[in-house]
Amino acid sequence: MTDELAGKVAVVTGGSSGLGHATVQRFVAAGARVVIADLDAERGKDLAAACGDRARFHCVDVADAQQMSDLIAFAVTEFGGLHIMVNNAGIASTMHEDFLADDLADFGRVMAVNLLGVMLGTREAARHMSGAGGGSIVNMSSIGGIRAGKRVMTYRASKAAVLHFTKCAAVDLGSYEIRVNCIAPGNIPTPILESSVKQMSGDDRDAFVTNMRQKMRTDRPLEREGTPEDVAEAALYFAGDRSRYVTGTVLPIDGGTVAGTATR
Repeated sequence: MTDELAGKVAVVTGGSSGLGHATVQRFVAAGARVVIADLDAERGKDLAAACGDRARFHCVDVADAQQMSDLIAFAVTEFGGLHIMVNNAGIASTMHEDFLADDLADFGRVMAVNLLGVMLGTREAARHMSGAGGGSIVNMSSIGGIRAGKRVMTYRASKAAVLHFTKCAAVDLGSYEIRVNCIAPGNIPTPILESSVKQMSGDDRDAFVTNMRQKMRTDRPLEREGTPEDVAEAALYFAGDRSRYVTGTVLPIDGGTVAGTATR
C-alpha cells in the first residue's frame, strides 16, 4: 500500500466490475476516497463495503446528464471535493461477421454510454475542478479505437471518438490545470468480449471467445497476458502527481499489440 493518492477524492464510472473494479481497489490502496459509479447496484455496494470507509456507491446511468451532475455533487458532498475522474464505463456492440450484416440496432446506446458518457463525465468533473485548482481526468478507450478491424464497428467508432475527444478536452481545459488523458487497453480478460457475442448459443459463444483469446495471445508481442490490475496501474499514474506535466496523452496497455503483431 502507498499513499500516492492520500487526500484525493476520485470517481470511477463502471466501477463495480472489470477494469473499473481493479481501478477502485488500486486507488483505495493508494489512499484515495472513491465513489463507485455504476448501474449494477449489487456489485457496487459489495465492493464499497469491502473497501470500508474509503468508498461509497452511487447508482448512475452515465448517458444521463442530470445523473452525471448528481454523481459529482454526491462525491463532493460525501468526501468534500473531487480531484480525479475516471470515465471507465463502457459497453460492447454486437459482433457481426461483416459490416453488411450489421443492423446498427445498438448504435444509439453504445454511443450514448461509450462516448456521451465520457463527455458528460469530463464536463461535469471539470465544472467542479475548474474552480478548485484543477484535477485529473482519465478516459478509457481501447486499442479497438486505434487499430482498424472487422466486426464490432460501432464499438470501434465510439472508442476512436473517445481518443480524439480526450485530446480536444486536454487542450480546452489546460488553462484550468485540468489534465485529461486516455488509456487504451487491449487483450485484457474482462466480460466485454463475451457480451459482444451474447446472441450466440452457450457452446458456440464459449468456443468463439476461446479462439479469440488464443489469437490475441498469438499476436501479442509480450507473452504474459495482461490483467485489469495492469490497467489500474496506468490509471494510478495519470491520477497522481507523477504525471503532473502530462495531458492529452493516449497510453495503450496492450502488451505491445498496437506496436506490431508477433506471430508465433
